Amino acid sequence: METKLAIITDIHGNHSALQAVLNDIDQHNPIEHIYCLGDLIAIGHGTNEVLELLFSRDDISFVMGNHDEAILNIMKGKDPGSAGEEREHHQWIASRLDKKFIPALAKIPKQLNAEYNGKKLLFLHYHLNEKNQFLPIEQQPTTKNLDELYQDCDAEIVCFGHHHILHHFKSKNRLYINPGALGCAHKPLAPYAILHIGDNGISVTFKEVAYDNREFLLAYEKLNVPARDFILQAFYGNQHLRFV
Repeated sequence: METKLAIITDIHGNHSALQAVLNDIDQHNPIEHIYCLGDLIAIGHGTNEVLELLFSRDDISFVMGNHDEAILNIMKGKDPGSAGEEREHHQWIASRLDKKFIPALAKIPKQLNAEYNGKKLLFLHYHLNEKNQFLPIEQQPTTKNLDELYQDCDAEIVCFGHHHILHHFKSKNRLYINPGALGCAHKPLAPYAILHIGDNGISVTFKEVAYDNREFLLAYEKLNVPARDFILQAFYGNQHLRFV
């Protein structure tokens, strides 16, 4: 018996990429459940379209990302924890957020635990400290460092996002997976992972789904998105220049 789970993360307001991935997932039945590992919104401008699509389904579980947390803080009248252009961008995203989504966003936890076929899993956006705050990104992670971080964790599989590149680490203690940012890439490809948990072991399939990102990228200028020059260069490799 094998259970298949889809792992998605860092959608970042990219509705076109999300729709492409969900279409691909739906074609690969049976996927028992989808785990979305945070940063649903911000960076990308399709806030309400992304949330409408995600919250319309009953087969997705979520954990909170740092950008989700920042936007919620603004909606609550709190400091988002960002500054400069990033803060201006967060405020713009918050101003366009349909308030009907706030209750669902506010209920999202920082981490989730699950068990499938006797294997324990931990899902979170990124590594947390003792105060339940996200740690800084480790640019060169190793199995040794990851095992030290999770030495008190009984999960055999840890799934996370935040660091936008793919991670696939296997130590004698556990498996660590980050499928990469679904909504932020320098090519029109949206990554996700399928986790296979069977009686005979665990395996991972990493996928990249092609999609048309032209309309999404050109909308940054049309909508006058704050910090768009930095975002388009840093997160999308200036792909929009092919269309202008």
